[in-house]
Amino acid sequence: MNVVILAGGLGTRLSEYTKTIPKPMVKINGIPIIVRLMSYFAKYGHKNFYIALGYKGKIIKNYFKHKKFKWNIKLIDTGKTTMTGGRLKRLSKYLIKETFLMTYGDGLSNVNLEKLLKFHKKKKKLVTLTAVRPPARFGNLKIKGTQVKYFKEKSNTDEGWINGGFFVMEPQFLKYIKNDNSYLEKEPLENASKKGQLNAFKHKDFWQCMDTLRDKKNLDNLLKKKKYKQIFD
Repeated sequence: MNVVILAGGLGTRLSEYTKTIPKPMVKINGIPIIVRLMSYFAKYGHKNFYIALGYKGKIIKNYFKHKKFKWNIKLIDTGKTTMTGGRLKRLSKYLIKETFLMTYGDGLSNVNLEKLLKFHKKKKKLVTLTAVRPPARFGNLKIKGTQVKYFKEKSNTDEGWINGGFFVMEPQFLKYIKNDNSYLEKEPLENASKKGQLNAFKHKDFWQCMDTLRDKKNLDNLLKKKKYKQIFD
């Protein structure tokens, strides 16, 4: 099955790295996050990749030119300023024949891709997204005057579900995307939801995006643990 990875964003919130390299090339324990992501898909037998390039795409092209992987990798320029939906739309001609997987090139998860696909086929909708609970960032306080009456370190179960990426899509969904200026997360998915064509596969285990330097360091630490090292190496 084809796998689309969006890898063209500016990554401005991780400017410590993205001033010089695109975010998918930021290394997690010595390996670019996009390679760890692709390795995870490959473990489930999905080895046909379409990488949607944009910002500093030449760096990604150069990397894969000099590295040898047993995967079928197509690196496609989708514009420096194209939005997420627009990048996907530009790949339409490669995706019109069958169901495909799609995700962002800046996050990792141990979502069971086999179960995700079975769920999608069972529900028979145009799109399935993986719903996750965001990692906790802040604790809860209740204060009376200057005295803390209640303190609890926040857990991710206190948060609502969010879009964790790791989509399964039918080619017909591409018609919901207008042009380069379309954000996938706005009109396309909103309209699919309104028409009853969007399902959520709930994933309650590991998921971590890499939006900030803190996220990057957290991923470094997590992948040093044997539990996750075995999954993503």
